[in-house]
Order: sequence, then C-alpha cells, then structure tokens
Amino acid sequence: MIHNNIELSQTSSPFSFSNKVGRVLWYFFYWILFRPFNLKFFQGWRTLVLKIFGATISKDVSVYASVKIWAPWNLKIGSYSTIGPGVDIYNQGEIVIGEHSIISQKTYLCASTHNYNLSHFPLIEKPITIGDHVWIAADAFIGPGVTIENGAVIGARSSVFENVDNWSVVGGNPAKFIKKRNFKINGHSAPSSNSLKVRKPEMESGS
Repeated sequence: MIHNNIELSQTSSPFSFSNKVGRVLWYFFYWILFRPFNLKFFQGWRTLVLKIFGATISKDVSVYASVKIWAPWNLKIGSYSTIGPGVDIYNQGEIVIGEHSIISQKTYLCASTHNYNLSHFPLIEKPITIGDHVWIAADAFIGPGVTIENGAVIGARSSVFENVDNWSVVGGNPAKFIKKRNFKINGHSAPSSNSLKVRKPEMESGS
C-alpha cells in the first residue's frame, strides 16, 4: 500500500490580487452597508449594494440581510427570486439562480471543491445552476457543480451532490428522487420530464 502525505505547504491561492482586494472591500462594506439594513424596507438598498459589487440581479429580487456571499460578482439572480435568512453562498465558482425561485433559510450553496488525489490539494471551481420555479427548503446543502432544473423541490436538510431533473422532488442525504411535483399553471399541469430524476454531473478526477 502506498502512503502519500498532503503537502499543504505547496498550496497556493488560485485567486488574483484584484480578487483578494475585492473580497476585502466587500467584507468591510458588507458589515457597514449591507448587514445592518435588515428591514424589508431596505430590500432595494441591499440589491443596489450587491450590484455595485458586481452581482447580476433582476427585477424584484429579495436577498435577506443575514445572507453571506463570498463574491457578489460571481452571483446571478433572476426576477422575483428570494434568498432567505442565513443562506450561505460560497461562490468561489459562479452561482446562477433563475426566476421565481426560493432558497430557504440556512441553505448552503458550495460552488468549489478540492482535488484530493493531488498532494497539494488544489481548489476546483464548480459552478452551480438553479433553474426557475425551484424551491430549496431549509438547511439544504447544494454541492459543487450541481444543476437543479426548473420546478424542482429540494427537501429540508437534504444534501444534493447530483443534478436534479425538472419538476421533481428530492430529499435525504444524499438526496434521492421522491416523486414528481404536481405543479399547475392556470389549471394545467406543468411539463415534466420522464427521464431519470437525478443524474450525476460531470466530475473531474479527484473532485
């Protein structure tokens, strides 16, 4: 059996100097211009602050003041979506959230991982895509590289490591398909896929 050691002394940050400066500035202004303004009245103000720091945010988006965002410039949110209290958006890789979607309280979105097969344990950025009309219930974990398609529901405290098909309900750790979402628009059932409800994303070696 071959035993190898992790050599973290060889690890270097993959992020540019400008990225580091941007994050320092964001962290500073987050506590001054974003976090204290927790009333609904300041929803527009919080959106403006995020846009100033590079976030792409569409019409009537609600981001609670207690939301943690690693890099606003790696965040895109579609119209009428809500990011609930205590959500942690760890977006070293880009995170895209569609329209009319709800990310409930204390959800953790993690858009990066490490290659554990290499001794220097390099960071791998893996974007997360969340579609339209999605509900991610409280305290869920959405892993690196995951795509959650339109209309999907993620059960509370679920851990999602694989892609989730449209109009399906998943739950558990790891999350598994439970049933179809019987969603209706103007009295008619929404379209759903008859294909596999949970699919594995393309994975890089060691991720």
